[in-house]
Amino acid sequence: MLANILLMMQQGAAGSAPDAQAGSQWSFWIMMILIFVVFYFFMIRPQTKKQKELQKQREEMKKGDKVVTAGGIYGEIKEVKENYFLITVDKDVTIRVDKNSVYISAADAQPEQK
Repeated sequence: MLANILLMMQQGAAGSAPDAQAGSQWSFWIMMILIFVVFYFFMIRPQTKKQKELQKQREEMKKGDKVVTAGGIYGEIKEVKENYFLITVDKDVTIRVDKNSVYISAADAQPEQK
């Protein structure tokens, strides 16, 4: 039903005058711009903002911070290098992990509640 109405409106606009067809093209471009704006403000912008915050958080990590890797390994930063961290997992176990796969441990970052 809706498709038939849209088809009749399109045929009527195309057959009436060239001005109607030009108006139809403008409305198409306006709708495309509005869709892009909506995508930008609801999807792209929040994601880039989140990525910047995560990068800033990684740059601020220092020796002694408790972290979790992307693989789910909990540990404490032993040493900070340019592209990776040395993380102590257990008493005598130290692993080297890329900076892009390390997150602040949410459980350890929150203050303990009594």
